[in-house]
Amino acid sequence: MLKLDGVVAAYDDVICLHGVSLEVRRGEIVTLIGANGAGKSTTLKTISGLLTPRAGTIEFDGQTIAGRSPDAIVALGLVQVPEGRRVFPELTVEENLRVGAYLVGRRTKVRGTLSEVYDRFPRLAERRKQFAGTLSGGEQQMLAFGRAMMAQPKLLMLDEPSLGLAPLLVDEVMRSIRVFRESGVTVFLVEQNANLALRLADRAYVMETGKITMTGSGAQLLADERVRASYLGAKAPSHRRVAQTQ
Repeated sequence: MLKLDGVVAAYDDVICLHGVSLEVRRGEIVTLIGANGAGKSTTLKTISGLLTPRAGTIEFDGQTIAGRSPDAIVALGLVQVPEGRRVFPELTVEENLRVGAYLVGRRTKVRGTLSEVYDRFPRLAERRKQFAGTLSGGEQQMLAFGRAMMAQPKLLMLDEPSLGLAPLLVDEVMRSIRVFRESGVTVFLVEQNANLALRLADRAYVMETGKITMTGSGAQLLADERVRASYLGAKAPSHRRVAQTQ
């Protein structure tokens, strides 16, 4: 569904992605983990059209999207929830949600999706007339998810959705991501909380300094001693080296 092949990206003259190749198949939850500055968010920006790749190809749903505008990419059904939620604080909850549907033409379709969002996130329904800036961090994350769903995505890209949230709210984020997949939405998750991400993922990639260095199932990477030592604060037995190194 989404495929990157040899993608190189840079800010001015600084190369940040060095030949990144990865794939997200329809119906999967795929995660990309790595330390701060590894290039995870840059990968999402390049896919979303906010950054034009210097080399390589990006395909979504059978179409080449490298070089297309961000709104054209969203119109294809590839939607990103950015890091930090970025709701519009002076708009109400419902106004924020309707902003997410700006590319959806039919009013009846917008109303139907809005009803689905409220069913999925009852707290948003309770606060529909409340200004978004007065919501808690967890409620703002729900609003960011709901706004993305208003665009009716085929594939949802999530950038650090657990960032800054209390553990109880992190569990709620996990449940929401599973619900997205159950509703037919493919998920590409970028997350610094490796334990959270790998527990959710069907497949996973590890990124270091702009390169994919390991790949495997979520369970494989959770058990891999290198991942455990680098990202989970533990070490697995030395004989358990199951993930692929690229």
